[in-house]
Amino acid sequence: MKKLYWEIAPIVALLLGATACPNGKEQAKATPPRQANAPSLTVTTKIPASPDPAKPKSSAPTEASRSNPTSAGSDPVPDLVARVEKEYEAGQDNYKAGHLDAAKQNFDRAFDLLLSGPVDVRADERLQKEFDHLLDGVNGLELQALQEGDGFTEQKSEPAPIDEANEVTFPVDPNIKAKAEAEVKETHSDLPLMMTDQVAGYINYFSSTRGRATLEHALVRSGRYHDMIQRVLKQEGVPQDLIFLAQAESGFHPLALSRAGARGMWQFMASRAKGYGLERNWWIDERQDPEKSTRAAARHLKDLYNQFGDWYLAMAAYNSGPGTVQAAVKRTGYADFWQLYQRNVLPKETRNYVPIIVAVTIMAKNPEQYGLENLALEKPVAYDSVKINYPVDLRLVAECVDASAADLQDLNPSLLRLTTPKDKEFELHLPAGSKDRYQSAIAAIPPEMRVWWRFHKVAAGDTLASVSRTYRTTSVAIAQANNLEADADLEPDSKLIIPIAPGKHIAVESTGTYSKVATRYKVRKGDTVERVADNFGVPAAMIRKWNHLKGNSVQGRRVLYVRLPVQPSAADPIERVVTKSKAKSSLQPASQKSLARHKVQQGETLTSIASTHHTTVAAIKRDNGNLAVLRPGMILVIRGVR
Repeated sequence: MKKLYWEIAPIVALLLGATACPNGKEQAKATPPRQANAPSLTVTTKIPASPDPAKPKSSAPTEASRSNPTSAGSDPVPDLVARVEKEYEAGQDNYKAGHLDAAKQNFDRAFDLLLSGPVDVRADERLQKEFDHLLDGVNGLELQALQEGDGFTEQKSEPAPIDEANEVTFPVDPNIKAKAEAEVKETHSDLPLMMTDQVAGYINYFSSTRGRATLEHALVRSGRYHDMIQRVLKQEGVPQDLIFLAQAESGFHPLALSRAGARGMWQFMASRAKGYGLERNWWIDERQDPEKSTRAAARHLKDLYNQFGDWYLAMAAYNSGPGTVQAAVKRTGYADFWQLYQRNVLPKETRNYVPIIVAVTIMAKNPEQYGLENLALEKPVAYDSVKINYPVDLRLVAECVDASAADLQDLNPSLLRLTTPKDKEFELHLPAGSKDRYQSAIAAIPPEMRVWWRFHKVAAGDTLASVSRTYRTTSVAIAQANNLEADADLEPDSKLIIPIAPGKHIAVESTGTYSKVATRYKVRKGDTVERVADNFGVPAAMIRKWNHLKGNSVQGRRVLYVRLPVQPSAADPIERVVTKSKAKSSLQPASQKSLARHKVQQGETLTSIASTHHTTVAAIKRDNGNLAVLRPGMILVIRGVR
């Protein structure tokens, strides 16, 4: 039976909300359907033409249809297949329109309908055929993405510091306020600086151990982008001190992501970013491009200032949307931020937003008074640029220029994945001085293979045979790609072209027998591939294979799929039906034993679980890979007697 691979986390992370900086009121008012441009879907089932991209489709069964599955006649199967197909086709339409989350829900419902219907899938050939058809189609999503390279491997984001600052409430220290009031009078700024209790409270927060670490980290990072930001702000004709908005929002981190979905150094929401020319698709998100997002933010703030005539109101509107601020002004008659603050007519996040930025500005412009004068600021990073019109894996780029993939990601923060866009020109940033080296090296790799092939730096003792084993290819293929004799000796420190077949980067041979039913394990804080593998008694390499992982990190994953070791005997054959990845498995033995699934709760032990299910600790260990450690959220297979 075929396997189902459908992973939630990498897709959900693409689906962002709708305004400029996050605020619940404006966002709830007008949030467009969540969309992202996914790789094209290639399936055999006909997809209806021109799906409406503005509205996700839903084919959820009605209450009447669920309660009357045999309404089509005495044979319930045709009706069931028709409802499953309707849900499946709705999922295809949603996927094609870019509604990835809605598509996943459609496919989940299709599996639910099929597996919870009035007839067992195994008992009817028509349902078995439908199950295989559904599985093939859903797998096509992931396979298509993988054919594009690391299609589901998203860049890891960083939490936006503005979220934490919004949650704190610090008292007003009279001494700090008095000192700050005196400093404000002597501080030159092209933004208005006012000392209020709210500003004083945030100065107190950023002076505390907790807040100071955030402030210092942002100031250190500011050195990397300061000159660029000042240049762009000047070109766009807005105050230079708006740079401190980015400091408060993101700490100058291009990968900052707020809880509401605002992204990048300037924390744009998706639709607002689009309105200012920032592109967002499956491969890139220009909200994470430092210079492009800075220019977009400057233009947006300039437009808001022209609308409200006040920089505090402009900043408030940047946070919550101009409609929210305009409504507050109209309601009260005051076009003044502090008046609106006192009357509590702005959202909490927006009321905090301006005082946070003013506090950060005062402290950053008076480093000696706040003990910030000795920070070692980062230096701007120089880089070369080359425009490319082909997709290439950043790991191959790194091998071309003797850098690391992490270095390349750092230089190209707008890339969401390890692969550059397909069928689109992209400006690739390279380490300074490496442009010629890259162009010379990449010329040796066929353009259509630049997301798959690799370079290998020969180490002492390497042979064609040993290198071929490392990359799961053949000695003959490596020799041919490098114009070498089959028995050629390899020169240390030379580079070999490694031809790898598409999709074979992570091929790992299984040396054991594993259940065809994937256990769905919820990732918890502190988990790694090795830890999960140890807990379930399976090799780490298999965890990586099942979940398309490369290293030991599971950051960014909400769910891992684990196939438990099985050792069926002739006396106890097990017939399995592969179910959807939401883990509603119907694993049924052909003998007189049944299999249940138990989700481990906080405080449970193997003994208490064994007692609950009328089995033994030894049996639970045997059926779950001899695991030694229980963790909340684990799914255990419990084999019992009927």
